Amino acid sequence: MEKIKRVLISVTDKSGIIEFAKELQNLGIEIISTGGTARLLKEAGIEVIEVSEITGFPEILEGRVKTLHPKIHGGILFKREKPEHWKTLEIHHIKPIDMIVVNLYAFDKIVKPETDLDIALENIDIGGPTLIRAGAKNFKNVTVIIDPSDYSKVLEEIKAYGNTTLETRFELAKKVFKLTSKYDQIIYNYLSNLNI
Repeated sequence: MEKIKRVLISVTDKSGIIEFAKELQNLGIEIISTGGTARLLKEAGIEVIEVSEITGFPEILEGRVKTLHPKIHGGILFKREKPEHWKTLEIHHIKPIDMIVVNLYAFDKIVKPETDLDIALENIDIGGPTLIRAGAKNFKNVTVIIDPSDYSKVLEEIKAYGNTTLETRFELAKKVFKLTSKYDQIIYNYLSNLNI
């Protein structure tokens, strides 16, 4: 089992993230982050690589596009057991991303039936679901955390084995697809009550 070397952290629920990130840093794990999460971690004295440093591209369109880039998703989705995938990463200067720590904009808490459509649309998360679905699809190689209550278990396993177990990665992946299906249903329910 390969050790976890790099993690991407971008969370709306910041509870416990500083402590978790400090532990990861102490274990020698490189931290990539975006926006408000990156600022928070830096203020706490944690070394952070901004996503834009990896992609060579700034956040654009008021932060709508940050992580949607081959240098991010290639590092998440490639199959570690395929030499040709490693070769592609080498050609394109892409480094593996072994863990994703992301939670989504709280659409259900912000958007109510009476909420203006433009405000509702701005609160539909695009990058977050894409990241966690990519990681969950590749759970054989990537750990995805969407819930701060999973930080301690993941840390225990990394300290014991250098990585999480396949069983844990599978359980975490299932949580991702349960969340994204519910998330899309909530958005659908809101839109279904509108007349345009």
